[in-house]
Amino acid sequence: MDQSLGWCGLAAARSYSGGGSYPNVSLTCPLPGVPKAVFAAAEGRERFETRVTVLENGLRVASQNKFGQFCTVGLLINSGSRHEAKYLSGIAHFLEKLAFSSTAQFSSKDEILLTLEKHGGICDCQASRDTIMYAVSADAKGLDTVVNLLADVALQPRLSDEEIEMTRMAIRFELEDLNMRPDPEPLLTEMIHAAAYRENTVGLKRFCPVENTDKIDQKVLHSYLRNYYTPDRMVLAGVGIEHEQLVECAKKYLLGVEPVWGSAQTKEVDRSVAQYTGGIVKVEKDMSDVSLGPTPIPELTHIMIGLESCSFLEEDFIPFAVLNMMMGGGGSFSAGGPGKGMFTRLYLNVLNRHHWMYNATSYHHSYEDTGLLCIHASADPKQVREMVEIITREFILMAGAIGEVELERAKTQLKSMLMMNLESRPVIFEDVGRQVLATNTRKLPHELCALISKVKSTDIKRVVTKMLHKKPAVAALGDLTDLPTYEHIQEALSSKDGRLPRMYRLFR
Repeated sequence: MDQSLGWCGLAAARSYSGGGSYPNVSLTCPLPGVPKAVFAAAEGRERFETRVTVLENGLRVASQNKFGQFCTVGLLINSGSRHEAKYLSGIAHFLEKLAFSSTAQFSSKDEILLTLEKHGGICDCQASRDTIMYAVSADAKGLDTVVNLLADVALQPRLSDEEIEMTRMAIRFELEDLNMRPDPEPLLTEMIHAAAYRENTVGLKRFCPVENTDKIDQKVLHSYLRNYYTPDRMVLAGVGIEHEQLVECAKKYLLGVEPVWGSAQTKEVDRSVAQYTGGIVKVEKDMSDVSLGPTPIPELTHIMIGLESCSFLEEDFIPFAVLNMMMGGGGSFSAGGPGKGMFTRLYLNVLNRHHWMYNATSYHHSYEDTGLLCIHASADPKQVREMVEIITREFILMAGAIGEVELERAKTQLKSMLMMNLESRPVIFEDVGRQVLATNTRKLPHELCALISKVKSTDIKRVVTKMLHKKPAVAALGDLTDLPTYEHIQEALSSKDGRLPRMYRLFR
């Protein structure tokens, strides 16, 4: 072989194992006569910063650039079940179900969906305790149509009698379904909030009570919308579009628009701060027939114990997020490696040691003025007392020694989860919208990762010690014959080892 061919020649002349040779094209040397390749380089960070503009009417427009043909745009409104103290409970639930129905411009939901279909779009509305979110994902070229549609859906809904009646039926069905589900997590979350914030703000019902379905009508909805759907309580957020374009569309469709309920001065905006009360909510329920198929699901009793943490605006929010990740947990049938949380405390100390426990999972709910860290556990009704003691012990152990490896793993897992979730355009949209709605700015992922890295074991110990001084919130669902009293649970969480007071019975 001619030595002048060098490496390129060798690469070109290599043979297949089958005897034939590769096409005579090098994969390692530049092709003759072809311009030099220009590779993409990481651009300055400013391209990816969230930009915020405030319009004259107080509406905030926030956008985040993202490469791609599609965009996600939506309206986030500071309105939810926590604002319903002076109204009939269930309005936010109704508004969520009525979203993207007929409006001033669109005669039906079908017309809205057909309009979106032209731009390959989909729409969705989600109501939580403190925010309602109208979102559309579509081709970026249809931005004008999308913002026009969002403005119409939020400010000009028809709320016809027929639509309200259909919504009543949908809500009744959903409530029925909620009580029949084998997974009681949504119900328990509702109960723990009711126990922790008794009859105030985030403790108010998120789902519409059955008795209110017939009482909520157009008049009730308009009186609520007049107070809470105001521009200063809204953020128009977009991901995957140019900021200037979004601002132009916002000015065109959301500035100086008269809502269908009129623009009378708002009267009764509820600015109450959440009052943590602690307490217990118990629901005795026969859980023996929740199986959906031929294989029966064992009868379980579900317990959730929570303590007040902090709001997402406080510095301690990050240590609490790390703590929640460190506790982790899941179901006893969840499989997988370390990425599935097999090295979290609730797996190692609870599920691996107590085979009779079906579930042990940590949750962290956080709002702009409070937060709640809870552990959900489920087991056979006969072992409820033992299960409660295991959970109270885990709460006490949070304030104990934390291994360096354990802490680093929790921090790495939290950063990994954060970055992985923020790969998704709709998640970025929600993150941008919620942060701007609460703080008028957005902390970028690299800033959050830096804050997570700074968390030390002393920070965890400090926040847990403070948390353990609060009264617990308890939610219990199922056969509660052996459930310890609230006072005993409180005593266990105030003790050094988390044990329940011993009970001596003459007859078992």
